Amino acid sequence: MSAARKVLVVGGGGREHAIVRALLRSPQNPEVIAAPGNAGIASDRIRCVEVSAEDVDAIVRVAADEHIDLVVVGPEAPLVDGVIDALATEGIAGFGPTAAGARLEGSKAFAKALMQEVGVPTASHALFRTREEAEAHLARAEYPLVLKADVLAAGKGVIICETEAEALAALKTFFDDQRFGATEVVLEEFLEGEELSLLALCDGEQAIPLAPAQDYKRIGEGDQGPNTGGMGSYSPVPGFDNGHAKALAHAVHQPVIDEMRRRGAPYHGVLYAGLMITEAGPKVLEFNCRFGDPETQAVLPRLRSDLLDLLDRSTRLGGLEGVAPDWSPDWAVTVVLASRGYPESSSKGDEIAGLRSIDSLDTEIFHAGTAESGGKLVTAGGRVLNVTGIGSSPSEARERAYDAAEKIQFDGKQMRRDIAARAVERVGV
Repeated sequence: MSAARKVLVVGGGGREHAIVRALLRSPQNPEVIAAPGNAGIASDRIRCVEVSAEDVDAIVRVAADEHIDLVVVGPEAPLVDGVIDALATEGIAGFGPTAAGARLEGSKAFAKALMQEVGVPTASHALFRTREEAEAHLARAEYPLVLKADVLAAGKGVIICETEAEALAALKTFFDDQRFGATEVVLEEFLEGEELSLLALCDGEQAIPLAPAQDYKRIGEGDQGPNTGGMGSYSPVPGFDNGHAKALAHAVHQPVIDEMRRRGAPYHGVLYAGLMITEAGPKVLEFNCRFGDPETQAVLPRLRSDLLDLLDRSTRLGGLEGVAPDWSPDWAVTVVLASRGYPESSSKGDEIAGLRSIDSLDTEIFHAGTAESGGKLVTAGGRVLNVTGIGSSPSEARERAYDAAEKIQFDGKQMRRDIAARAVERVGV
């Protein structure tokens, strides 16, 4: 018998925990290693290597030393920094785009320009290199409007401004305080409608959509408060079946894949489109170059296909030809539990209780910001745990997610209580 394939999952959040779990369901029975992983991934008997996900050289060394067959990169930062390119130099297969492709997330200005060139519908925008340039525009702008840092900002570099005063304060945050480092600023038209997340697997030639999901970026119920990395998600989404997903991928993802290949930089990996479904049709809010977080925690538990096979195929030019992922009809609702102070800060070291009382048959717990300390599980980041309920209807999945979320306790716990409420209202069950 041949040895089991070895897969290295890079990252240590809830998304990576969901990827690990899905890989463990593969009929190929791979040996999975995580770098750096987290307490939950380790509890699944996965070996965790203590290297930073953002340390490209260290990731390459681990992959080489461990004779890894496939490296699956979760977070965006190492992709933008060229980890796939560095792995390729050593002859190691990596799932994800090269640095050239990752610019679609690393630079909003780059993504906007490309979308305009190939005709992908998106909000109108302008790019400002200085505070003075931006201020001159704000005096004649229409409100509300959106300001975005043109750098990676973990989902927090977007500010919706209702007034000129709010926009001026946002410019101070970007240019003077440099909260996200030195950055240019993209000003966008504010789009109204319903958000939709559509992730597609890409093999350099084509984009194959995954199941649609809907996420919740604001910290508070009713989409109030500042943006976060994501406070919850659910899948499927009423009104968006496989046919809709294919049509959206053809209109939104495929032109980008075609253009990147034309430029000599074939795009492999996941291309995540954050969409706003407006009265004028779908428009792209942003592209991300990796699996979404927390969308992945609601999408992958529904995947019946072999994830390892899909990821392998994505690394080969044209490898996804004829592939159609198979999905469970079940619903998945993910509720994020965050620590005190999030998203402005986070509380670490708070003991987490209640996990042992949760029925794992109906609920999956994905660890994000957790750690072991003195034999206890404690908080170790902003988003701490992702609680995913599975059910035959949105209401059943939602009830299971919230029942489990209520059993988990730690000081300062934050969670939204309206995740998937819209889906329950629309479906009626």
